[in-house]
Amino acid sequence: MATIAVLGAGAMGSAFCVPLVDSGHEVHLIGTHLDRLLIEEVASTGYHPKIDSRLPEGIFTHTIDKLSNVLRLQLDLVVLGVSSAGVDWAVKKLSEALTRLPPLLLLTKGLRADEGIIRTLPGYMAESLARQGLDRAQIGAVGGPCIASELAARRDSSVVFAYRENGVLEKVSSLFDCSHYHIRESTDVIGVELCAALKNFYAIAVGYPLGRAETGGKRYNAFNPSAAVFSQAISEMSYLVEHGGGSFHSVYGLPGLADLYVTCQAGRNSRLGRYLGRGLCYREIMEAQMRDETVEGAVLAAEVGPTILALCEEGALDRGRIPLAVALIRSICDNSPFSIDWESFPACPTLQSSE
Repeated sequence: MATIAVLGAGAMGSAFCVPLVDSGHEVHLIGTHLDRLLIEEVASTGYHPKIDSRLPEGIFTHTIDKLSNVLRLQLDLVVLGVSSAGVDWAVKKLSEALTRLPPLLLLTKGLRADEGIIRTLPGYMAESLARQGLDRAQIGAVGGPCIASELAARRDSSVVFAYRENGVLEKVSSLFDCSHYHIRESTDVIGVELCAALKNFYAIAVGYPLGRAETGGKRYNAFNPSAAVFSQAISEMSYLVEHGGGSFHSVYGLPGLADLYVTCQAGRNSRLGRYLGRGLCYREIMEAQMRDETVEGAVLAAEVGPTILALCEEGALDRGRIPLAVALIRSICDNSPFSIDWESFPACPTLQSSE
C-alpha cells in the first residue's frame, strides 16, 4: 500500500482519488483555499457536487491549513490537481513543506510562454522547484479522454502516463491496479502535455459551427463543418506538437485525437465556441453567458497566443499551417468576431509532413 497526496479537490482531483482507493492505497485529498466548501461537503456527506457523485470511503480529506502535515508523511506520489493559474502557488507550497520530492503527477493542463518560448508545465515546474532548492524533480503528466464524473462512476477510462524516465514511469503506473482505469505508458512528456493543452483550445473552434447553425431561433445539425474543423485541428496540433519537440504519435492517439473528441462533446470550451458561432465576442460572452466560469482553451489563447503570433511573424512558425489557431487567437485576444476562412485549410492537411 502506497501513501498518496492529491492537491486540489476540484472535479478531476477528487475523481482521481477513486482509482487510487480502488487500488488499495492510503489517499489524502487536500483542498486549496478555493476548495474549502467542497472539502467540508465531502468530509461530512461523501458527496462531491462538481461530479455529482459520492466518493468512496477511505479518502482522508484535509483543508489547506493541514497541507504541511500531509506533506510530512512518507509520500510515494503527489498528484497535482490545481488549475493552471495555481501552479506557481503549488510550487511555493510544496517547496515550503518538502525537503525530499516524491514523484509528481500533473492532472493540470496548460502552457507557459516565456521570452518567445512555449513551455509545458512539467518543465516549467521542474525549473521553478529547482530555484527553490528542490532539484531533479520527477514530474509526469496524464493525457487522454477522461471526464471526471465518468472516472468517479468507475466507467472504463483509458489514459496515457508520461515521464521522461522509464523507471519512474513504470513505478507510478504500477500503483494503479483496478479494473476500470487503463494506463498506457509514454516518455513523450512534451507531446502529451501539448496535446492536453491544445485540445481545449481547438475544441472552441469545433463548437463554432454548431453556434452558426443555431442562429435565427432554430437549431440545425452541423456535423459536416464541425468534422472539417476537427480534421484541421488535428493537423495543426500535429504541426505544433512536432515543432515543440513532441511526437505526432501522441496527437493521433489518446492524448490528442481521442481527448479532443471527448472535449468537443460538451463542456465550457465547446460551449464558448457555440456562443462565438452566434456572432458574440469573447468578452461579451464571459461577462454574460459564461460569467464566473474558466474556459481553459481561452486562457491558453490569452497566455500563449501572442507568442504564437510573434513566432509566425518571425518565421519560426508557418502561419499557413495553423490558420485556425491564428484566427481563434486573434478573436479572443482582440475581442473580435470569430470566423473561419475555409479556403485557408490545406487540401489534405493530415497527410502533410512538418518537414
